[in-house]
Amino acid sequence: MENKVIIITGASSGIGKALTLECNRLGAKLTLAARNMDKLNELAKQLKGSEHLLIQTDVTIEKECENLIRSTMDKFGRIDVLINNAGISMRALFNEVDLKVLHRVMDTNFWGTVYCSKFALPFLLYSKGSLVGVSSVAGYKGLPGRTGYSASKFAMNGFLEVVRIENMKNGLHVLTVCPGFTTSNIRNVALSKDGSAQGETPLEENKLMSAERVATKIVRAIDRRKDKLTLTTQGKITVLLNKFFPKFMDKMVYNHMAKEPHSPLK
Repeated sequence: MENKVIIITGASSGIGKALTLECNRLGAKLTLAARNMDKLNELAKQLKGSEHLLIQTDVTIEKECENLIRSTMDKFGRIDVLINNAGISMRALFNEVDLKVLHRVMDTNFWGTVYCSKFALPFLLYSKGSLVGVSSVAGYKGLPGRTGYSASKFAMNGFLEVVRIENMKNGLHVLTVCPGFTTSNIRNVALSKDGSAQGETPLEENKLMSAERVATKIVRAIDRRKDKLTLTTQGKITVLLNKFFPKFMDKMVYNHMAKEPHSPLK
């Protein structure tokens, strides 16, 4: 990763923040994108040595994604890795949720990935670099109460797979990362049925894989140019069993989600 130019969206917290610190430790040149400029500035104070660029970016806005890529090229003259990490979750039953919630989740998770990837692709092809999407195990197995989230991650997985196949003779590396439950604030800011922030996590965060460990594994997968990375033991088991016993896994994920505090499942 030393001297590689790496763009990280959603860099201000969670996995994005952990990725930033890990890539900085390894000597990468970083473009960090997030909506909250104050958090980006605080993060920048922790960076050591290598060059970095902070760009306030809402990935749901196409022009801001284009500006992110253009600004990176203006400063560094190349792009080696794009990590599409910006994301948002939701928790509500489909028959109760306001459709604006699904639009917002899809705009962030799916379209944000599409926009940034589209504008970065010519430069990644030139550098034979890496296009990375931080998806989720929810992109392999639909999770009840999270229609918009699962739909966005299924869409991400399909999009990245096609981009990989289309460019398999062009030297482009495409990595789809699917973590299981990871410590981050994504559940605290997850959208409820009316679009307001959930405000508290329904999980015991101290029992989950840390964002720092996830970041280390992602960086290693980029270095090894892996196609897919599924994380956490629970996540790997879920994906594996769902291939062979989908009906059984339907019941398992239902029961698991129904046990969450204040679960929308009755």
